[in-house]
Amino acid sequence: MTDRRLLLVHAHPDDESIGTGATMAKYVAEGAHVTLVTCTLGEEGEIIPGDLAHLAADRHDALGPYRVGELAAACQALGVDDHRFLGGQGRWRDSGMMGAASNDRPGAFWQADLDEAAGELVKIIREVRPQVLVTYDENGFYGHPDHIQAHRVSRRACELAADPGHGTGEPWRIAKFYHTAQAKSVMHRSTEALRDSDVRFITENVDDLGFGCPDEVITTEIDARAWIGNKMEAMRAHATQIMVDAPWFALSNNIGQEVLGVEHYVLAAGVPGAPVPGPPVESGGLGEPHTRENDLFAGIH
Repeated sequence: MTDRRLLLVHAHPDDESIGTGATMAKYVAEGAHVTLVTCTLGEEGEIIPGDLAHLAADRHDALGPYRVGELAAACQALGVDDHRFLGGQGRWRDSGMMGAASNDRPGAFWQADLDEAAGELVKIIREVRPQVLVTYDENGFYGHPDHIQAHRVSRRACELAADPGHGTGEPWRIAKFYHTAQAKSVMHRSTEALRDSDVRFITENVDDLGFGCPDEVITTEIDARAWIGNKMEAMRAHATQIMVDAPWFALSNNIGQEVLGVEHYVLAAGVPGAPVPGPPVESGGLGEPHTRENDLFAGIH
């Protein structure tokens, strides 16, 4: 297949690098057009470096513009040159964690009118005409309101973009719609390896982390280990949010996780491609039986 076009919809700067960075770098390197849409500036993020604490929402409230620069550096590391903020930079604000007062703040993405936000994404879909769209599942991967909203907006935008009666521009139908995923077996293996290391990050019970999915749910396994260096460079660019101590990283909670070069997805809509052998368990794959795609574009002609 030629002229492959991939669209990823993420909630905040850094989400793209942590969950899909290696995949993005791989497809860029292979000649696909990769478009990243970020829904907020991440204004409510917890800041790790002490010398930047003044940027916080409850102080100077200047973290959002700072993270725009971090995101630009991360995109450069991944080779992504088509990045947009949904509705324009700062159109919707980071809502903060579920239950926070910032959820109700005017302009918060959690409060966005669904069709209005989806309409902004429809404009991008009809312009770029991607065959594949990647975003989070119905729970936003781990329950963050902006991640949940990104899922809702993406699903609605796919419906509207394919509707000839909606808006302007040529209708476009997304062929495959994916959710990001993290396999529980990989999380368990990584946590055990972290416990045996001398890294400064802490470990927690995998089942207490609030994310991850059973291996049997995974439909797609992208082996992008050759681009893990790009992913780490992109993650380091998000220095307000991420600490990287290769091959590990942690957010402000200091809970260690592995920087993964094999990234997993769940095909939520569209026809799956043929399953093929994946990378071995010790390399981050899920192992036998091999019943997964190894290409987000598999089966698209």
